[in-house]
Amino acid sequence: QVQLAESGGGSVQAGGSLRLSCAASGRPFSNYALGWFRQAPGKEREFVAAISWSGRRTGNADSVKGRFTISRDNAKGTVYLQMNNLKPEDTASYYCAATSRGYSTDTYFVGPSEYNYWGQGTQVTVSS
Repeated sequence: QVQLAESGGGSVQAGGSLRLSCAASGRPFSNYALGWFRQAPGKEREFVAAISWSGRRTGNADSVKGRFTISRDNAKGTVYLQMNNLKPEDTASYYCAATSRGYSTDTYFVGPSEYNYWGQGTQVTVSS
């Protein structure tokens, strides 16, 4: 079992930056591939970024490429999402997720159904 807790959300003006953190507890953090997803009111949860267990492989959604960066610190048991040049359309609840899949291949995953564990979410609001 892995417990995930997000932090770092808040309100910011367009063009601003935020860094989200997700701290994990439970089983060894380094065994898990991790992802960030977001969900706006009335919309489905969507992929934002993901990272393999080693951190060597990452992927971003097209909508955030060049603006968001995912990283992880296995020693601290934390995954980060650095968000720059935020836009009003980035407004959503942001969730981190973990999966035990992909360890042998050092792979990341983009589908919500591939993740076993989820945090409670943190709200990001971007005003124009």
